[in-house]
Amino acid sequence: MSGSVVAVALGAVATGLASAHPMSLDAPLRQSSDCDSNYSGCVPVASDVDCAGGSGNGPEYVAGPITVIGDDIYELDRDGDGTACDS
Repeated sequence: MSGSVVAVALGAVATGLASAHPMSLDAPLRQSSDCDSNYSGCVPVASDVDCAGGSGNGPEYVAGPITVIGDDIYELDRDGDGTACDS
């Protein structure tokens, strides 16, 4: 290994830029188990979820916009464009 490569590697360790658990930028973001996997972001898993500020009666609410990435089980995307709670 050349001297400059070793210096860069040691500098990364000294500054905390090196990690024993590197994170891939290509890895999908994991959602909490309390979040419905049909939506990006965190839409809670509940008996019903409505858009905050809308006419729904809950019991849970979510602020948008939210991207639908599966089935729109809570019917949050009223116009079917793939983005829920956007109006």
